[in-house]
Amino acid sequence: MEARGIETEVDDLFRRHAGRIVAALTHVAGLGHLDLAEDAVQDAMIQALRRWPFQGVPDNPEGWLFRVARNRASDRLRRRALWRRKAAELAASVASLQPPPPALHPRLAGEVEDDRLRMMFACCHPVLSRDAQVALTLKVVCAFSVDETARAFLTTRPAMAQRLVRAKRRLRDGGVALELPGAASLSPRLDAVLEAIYLLFNEGYAASEGEDLIRWDLCREAVRLAELVCRHPLTAQPKAHALAALLLLQAARLPGRLDAEGELVLLAEQDRSRWDRVAGNRGLAHLEASARGDELSTYHLEAEIAACHTLATSWEATDWRRIVGAYDVLLEHNPSPVVAVNRAVALARVEGPKAGLAALGHWRTAIPVDYLPARVAHGALAAEAGRDAEAIASFERALALAPRPATRRYLERRLAELGRPRPTGSGDEARA
Repeated sequence: MEARGIETEVDDLFRRHAGRIVAALTHVAGLGHLDLAEDAVQDAMIQALRRWPFQGVPDNPEGWLFRVARNRASDRLRRRALWRRKAAELAASVASLQPPPPALHPRLAGEVEDDRLRMMFACCHPVLSRDAQVALTLKVVCAFSVDETARAFLTTRPAMAQRLVRAKRRLRDGGVALELPGAASLSPRLDAVLEAIYLLFNEGYAASEGEDLIRWDLCREAVRLAELVCRHPLTAQPKAHALAALLLLQAARLPGRLDAEGELVLLAEQDRSRWDRVAGNRGLAHLEASARGDELSTYHLEAEIAACHTLATSWEATDWRRIVGAYDVLLEHNPSPVVAVNRAVALARVEGPKAGLAALGHWRTAIPVDYLPARVAHGALAAEAGRDAEAIASFERALALAPRPATRRYLERRLAELGRPRPTGSGDEARA
């Protein structure tokens, strides 16, 4: 395999397994050695990049990464007093750190996955602020890069890096244990865990890095974790079921989001016969379970919106008035730029594109200038309203912000439809 192919495979392995390895190592060494576990995993990835182009990819690459990370952690722990107390426990856990083929031993892989959920609750310890809890969970357990974590919070990379450093220091200085909290301390952690799962799915639904528009592995893992939370007697709360409903209803539409060439297909143009009805039905079952009690979370409102889309037989048959009403309530709970942009798009379906543009204008000062969805939405609504010059300006601004080749191709198509000549070549070639 060529070096570029090796790099892609290692990156994919890191995405899928780094959080699990860090969780397993930290489960043994303690959260005070979180940095050690992260460094050990990074070292394993670097060794893979150095060796695999010459030695070939091992038959069990995941197991290879587990072994190398385990050895790196052992070497560093050996230099510390903790080693005398932890060496035997670490050695005894080697088998569980090397997931064999699922068809032979699925139980062991499941044990490592459970470590991941425990690690999420540990990272969401009440000694940290809510934002720090979620950010640390995304970085450590979900293997988000600092850039991805920053984008999830609509903040800058330096600000997020400092936030993560402070969070790790706070956990280390507090001697926080890696364990599932009891009922008395569950609620402060559950909200942050649910938010982290929500953001994990979001990154998979519309990946901000890499070649793939959809990160299926992240979406599946987020759904798995959400349903696992719903099965635990201490965490099976209405808001947890609402989150599971939201993710499953969104996941049900994923098969229709890409065409045969891997290009993005807008919701209005999707072939709804391709949608996953099994996932949709599971989502509706969780939505029904979420109605127990009198709690109304943001996940309830977003799940209601997702249900409106998933149950509609066509774009025209969508209950847009109900969606706008849900967004109105959602804005009261969560007055964010993300919600404001989505509401404006839905409002345009009820009252016309000019009403949508007016709604966007109302939030102009609150929406970050580099928030790509806002620029795209403004361009689309302006084009629909016949304000071509305004639409071109918005699409060009969005094109300058778009990090993904597929997004840039979509924007170039929209600009061409409005009469702006497409550049020679496409995507990255044109920019070069």
